[in-house]
Amino acid sequence: MIMVLGIGGTHLSGFQISVINYASPYIQKFINETWLERYGSVLHQETLTLLWSLIVSMYCVGGMIGCLCSGYLTAKYGKKKCLLFNDVVLIVATLHTGFSRRAKSFEMILIGRFLEGIGAGIHMNAHVQYAGEISPKKFRGFVNVTSSVFLALGKAVARILGLRYLCYSFSSYFLFICFC
Repeated sequence: MIMVLGIGGTHLSGFQISVINYASPYIQKFINETWLERYGSVLHQETLTLLWSLIVSMYCVGGMIGCLCSGYLTAKYGKKKCLLFNDVVLIVATLHTGFSRRAKSFEMILIGRFLEGIGAGIHMNAHVQYAGEISPKKFRGFVNVTSSVFLALGKAVARILGLRYLCYSFSSYFLFICFC
């Protein structure tokens, strides 16, 4: 139960915090290509830095809004319904981010990161409360502490997967095992 709550819970939020750093060159290249295709000119470095900063910080802005709303939402609808609704928000955020290249719109990444932040803000509060309520009384403290552990683990996994040479060697090894 603790592994399911951790991996399905705060691990994702920790992963989302760190994963954006390693996609930086690819997203900036996508922004440049989109801008060039739309307006026929190269984007100035200052403007690119501003857009990139907005993409990164939208997660935090959304997280702040999600945290501020989570108390009201959990009180009004209950923790379980709030978490289920939050899954819908995260699916919409993933679709925005995932289809941004096909739609040739870097603005969709901004919207997706903002919605991911809202989802994380709601989730970080409601998840810990819900996990504490459904766990057996003797394990409540342990279950609540694991949320912080899985948050840190999510950050670590994102950093490990961001290492280009390490990720390449893992994928090569995995393919070798699967096809041999």
